[in-house]
Amino acid sequence: MTDGSVVHHYYVDEAGDLTLFDKRGRILVGTPGVSQFFFVGVAHLPDPEHAAVELDTLRRRLLADPYFQGVPSMQPATKKTALCFHAKNDLPEVRREVFRLLPTLNAKVQVAIRRKLDLAKMAQSASRRLGQKLSPDRVYDDLVKRLFRNLLHKADENRVVFSIRGNSTRQVALERALDRARANFRKKFHIATQSHLQIRAAYPHEVAGLQVVDYYLWALQRMFERHEDRFFNLLGPGFRLIMDLDDQRNKGYGEWYSDSNPLTLEKIKPTAG
Repeated sequence: MTDGSVVHHYYVDEAGDLTLFDKRGRILVGTPGVSQFFFVGVAHLPDPEHAAVELDTLRRRLLADPYFQGVPSMQPATKKTALCFHAKNDLPEVRREVFRLLPTLNAKVQVAIRRKLDLAKMAQSASRRLGQKLSPDRVYDDLVKRLFRNLLHKADENRVVFSIRGNSTRQVALERALDRARANFRKKFHIATQSHLQIRAAYPHEVAGLQVVDYYLWALQRMFERHEDRFFNLLGPGFRLIMDLDDQRNKGYGEWYSDSNPLTLEKIKPTAG
């Protein structure tokens, strides 16, 4: 890459899980304690180094605050907030400080959502008709492909960091998903150019951008799962596109929310049950 090259930095994480059935093959979605949605999100950060410094400075300040002395999640041994920000583990007081900081980092976030009840029914149909199982990796990779379909042409070099899922980085599969996304865009718009693509997997404590996308996903998850929009409203302008792929009341490809169609609680399709 030359000094004048445009480099974009993307950070990918997920929220929710893809648990659909119990051991007897019965659908679990809709039962107590089981999530209704699965989210994959990507955050573009214009200045990753600045974001890392700001998040680290905030975390150090909070760890030094006597108010949090003795709080388990703030102790190094627990490897939670003392290690990095993670919305699920952070105290409400900590989350409030992170939410104050995030809009200043100018992240642009896109999210693809699957409704797990629809996935479960799809999996049952595929099993009956084709004898095939719907694997979690297949669902995840499809969402990655959708998210990056219109992103990878915007820079000379794209650096993508995925949050490590379980014990495997699955880098080869992710590279294929991104290659498919790029190929689909070139085919659709007859574009011949191809940007350089760099992919790696990391843990959130290693890469600040993964902490950013985690918080955005947590806020959106609270909105869809718990009908609580106050966290989403704090970050709303940073969400550039939200694809609710299984809300097909108006369009076969789902409901897409953006500046031209802002997301509100009232617009979200109710879940069954």
